[in-house]
Amino acid sequence: MSSAAQREEEARRLDGSDPLPTLRGEFLVPPAPGGAYAEAAYFAGNSLGLQPRAVAGRLREELDDWARLAVEGHTQARRPWVDYHALLREPAARLVGALPREVVAMNSLTVNLHLMMASFYRPAGDRTRIVIEDTAFPSDSYAVASQAVHHGLDPAATVVRLKPRPGEDNLRTEDVIGLLEREGGTVALVLLGGVNYLTGQLMDMPAITKAGRAAGAVVGWDLAHAAGNVPLRLHDWDVDFAAWCTYKYLNSGPGAVAGCFVHERHVRDASVPKLSGWWGTEPAVRFRMDPDIAPPASADAWQLSNPPIMALAPVLASLEIFDRVGMDALRAKSERLTGYLASRLAPVGGVEIITPVDPAARGTQLSLRVADAGGLVRRLAEDHGVVADAREPDVVRLAPAPLYCTFHDCHRAAEALADLV
Repeated sequence: MSSAAQREEEARRLDGSDPLPTLRGEFLVPPAPGGAYAEAAYFAGNSLGLQPRAVAGRLREELDDWARLAVEGHTQARRPWVDYHALLREPAARLVGALPREVVAMNSLTVNLHLMMASFYRPAGDRTRIVIEDTAFPSDSYAVASQAVHHGLDPAATVVRLKPRPGEDNLRTEDVIGLLEREGGTVALVLLGGVNYLTGQLMDMPAITKAGRAAGAVVGWDLAHAAGNVPLRLHDWDVDFAAWCTYKYLNSGPGAVAGCFVHERHVRDASVPKLSGWWGTEPAVRFRMDPDIAPPASADAWQLSNPPIMALAPVLASLEIFDRVGMDALRAKSERLTGYLASRLAPVGGVEIITPVDPAARGTQLSLRVADAGGLVRRLAEDHGVVADAREPDVVRLAPAPLYCTFHDCHRAAEALADLV
């Protein structure tokens, strides 16, 4: 085996020759908690992305406009607040493969999922069940169970939790489709994670969406770990709805404003029921203060309240980076980084990669089954300056986000794990 110095030299060579040079300099990288390097090797962007350097300036501009204009900032700010959310519409649409009228930035992820289910989960007769993955993020489990209760149903009988085959960690697409073909007449809603938060598995969204809709079900996607991670084509895939947060791969700050997609066929259908608020009416008539709503033929019809400007400014700054680089280029670099990290971890004893081996079946996250995951994550940071996260009892997650992670970061993580495990 080559020496550590040779392995480090190879990682630096890969960084120097990569077709997409790192944009690390456009982000604020925290100092290393420990180890030989000044900056952390940051692999927790699947939990909270790094702060773009441009964000502070954007927030200062909005604060200055507030100080200078007060209420007149709604119409006279350099980016008028009354229409601020519209600035995010086109870049968000490009990010998720949608028409501009199909997307809106609003609320938080689980709030948006509830708003979507208020419109699209309509249990009737035998068609009442909701299909999720057994390892769904807890918030999704809570949300669908509460929706069942809201409709007077028993969550234990209503929520179908898809489990991998015995001895496996990931769902097989054919098993998901098989369930929908056999039992689709009882399924009202399919709501899966585009990329599973625990294993990092990228679901076959086009195939599952097609099967769900063929079975007569509504198909929605939680894209918390997919948006900004993998290319999406929500409109072309005929997805009914989707929602995502923006503080992970989209680097928009803790608790940042989320995004939502509603397919064109639904936004044009005035009969779709929805929970409504002031910002869900046509802008042209909003300030008439009429008691009856006039919803626009767009995803804006699902908005409830006026947009939080200070919270949207970081999202806009981040989307501009993604627009400039492009998801296809980021995906290609993600595959190179993740493949390199996987190859470096393969010979490390005591580490089992549970994320799919096939690059087409995973995003940028690698999930490792190890003993004492929480303790290992602490030692990675304290001893080596490598920031990852743990999901108890035995999973460590490493996400080499391609905007700011490097091959050298992956080298540091592999060397650290080999030292500690």
